[in-house]
Amino acid sequence: MTSIFTAAAYGGAGWSPRKTSLRQEIGKVWGACGLTNEWAPLKAVLLHRPGSELGDLAAPDKAQMLAPLDVGRARQQHDALAQAYRDAGVAVYYVEPAETPPPNLMFVADLMFMTPEGAILGRPASTVRAGEERFVARQLAELGIPILHSVRGRGTFEGADAVWIDPRTVLLATGLRTNAEGAAQVTSLLQEMGVEVVPVGLPYGVMHLMGQLRFADRNLAIAWAGRVPYAAVEALRARGYTVLFLPDEEEAVRGMALNFVTLGPRRILMAAGNPITQAFYQDAGIVCQTVEVDELLKAAGGIGCLTGVLEREMSS
Repeated sequence: MTSIFTAAAYGGAGWSPRKTSLRQEIGKVWGACGLTNEWAPLKAVLLHRPGSELGDLAAPDKAQMLAPLDVGRARQQHDALAQAYRDAGVAVYYVEPAETPPPNLMFVADLMFMTPEGAILGRPASTVRAGEERFVARQLAELGIPILHSVRGRGTFEGADAVWIDPRTVLLATGLRTNAEGAAQVTSLLQEMGVEVVPVGLPYGVMHLMGQLRFADRNLAIAWAGRVPYAAVEALRARGYTVLFLPDEEEAVRGMALNFVTLGPRRILMAAGNPITQAFYQDAGIVCQTVEVDELLKAAGGIGCLTGVLEREMSS
């Protein structure tokens, strides 16, 4: 009689050991995802099309918004944003909860941070947004994207507070939305991947790092003087970046002219209606595609905030 312990299930001759790393399994065992930079060609995004959750905002400030939204117009603009991505060759996926979600779910960028091995799930800092991460987690799972860590305990972390400088370096900001405990958890995971984390602090009155710093190419960043952390600019310059500063604060505040998404090297998708800043970008050799989002801006977030980046072409 053959011993049961010679069977494959017990390590017998038929046993097939798993020798590949998680990163090597992305796009094979797991769904395609990941990034190691903020400027390479964009391949896939995650959005939430706003709906009935915006229909009864009698007190917008309590919902962390600036003014009531015209729901129909907001949805039309969001559809145009999604189409702009598709026209650029970017795959668009949606978070579509079965129940009515909290009003800020459309700001998907805050709810996740993508790495080359999968997503870090955020934990929003306010009670207004508590639990939004559940809806993103479900969709990530549906897409087969690994969730490497869900920020826990009393930690808070929003994905818009972290950016990739290069494949081995991440800037991570603490402030209103990401606290020290949340940052420590994210730092620990990234360090396990061999990634250096450069910690920076945000000044009072700043929501996220995303609104103060964006990347247009492997060696070009755009920043908001007076709001971007000094240490962030120093870290970028030390790694060979040219850092340009916004020319018009009014467009940055009212038009969220810096809250763009990079489609590829020196190619961005930005909010329409910012002529001074757009001309400034173009003078720097950046090709600007625009989309009307003025209704969506009333919710206190721009194109970058609305866009959960799932995948970019990888750089070494």
